[in-house]
Amino acid sequence: MTKNDRPTALDIPMLDPLPQDTQRYFDICVEKLGMVPNVLKAYAFDVAKLDAFTALYNDLMLGASGLSKLEREMIAVVVSSVNKCFYCLVAHGAAVRQLSGNPALGEMMVMNWRVADLDARQSAMLAFAEKMTIASYTIQEPDRQALRDAGFSDRDIWDIANVAGFYNMSNRVASATDMRPNEEYHALAR
Repeated sequence: MTKNDRPTALDIPMLDPLPQDTQRYFDICVEKLGMVPNVLKAYAFDVAKLDAFTALYNDLMLGASGLSKLEREMIAVVVSSVNKCFYCLVAHGAAVRQLSGNPALGEMMVMNWRVADLDARQSAMLAFAEKMTIASYTIQEPDRQALRDAGFSDRDIWDIANVAGFYNMSNRVASATDMRPNEEYHALAR
């Protein structure tokens, strides 16, 4: 594997061959997405780490929640924008474009979510995620109450905090390892 083929700047190759269950998961990614996201390839040197990462991602992003898939992707983009995470801005910006059917929304979210035409609920959610990313220790009861006032339940607030927290962690790993987005993301939903 050449440096340009690696998902990160680190020389940590994927297991070869991949375990059968992992290969099946990667085959499903190719079937549904047309690619295996580089973040999954990056974790594929250790199946336990890959499984832990994908289990948390799948629960937070695809599991039962009062937040829509689009709202969760919007949180990912706002957090990644604050953190300037190239990988996540490209990947999750594409997801916002695709899920919303609005390419301009994805671009606005990546650059400055405040210029997007959002409803009060989405604006409250994203302001909370942004504040949490910049200085989580400053979150107080009025911040949570603002989410309740916008229509979020306490369970929804838990989900907002967990999605934002997950992307704060994954942004830092992606940036520190120079994780590169798959080229396919750049052209999605344009």
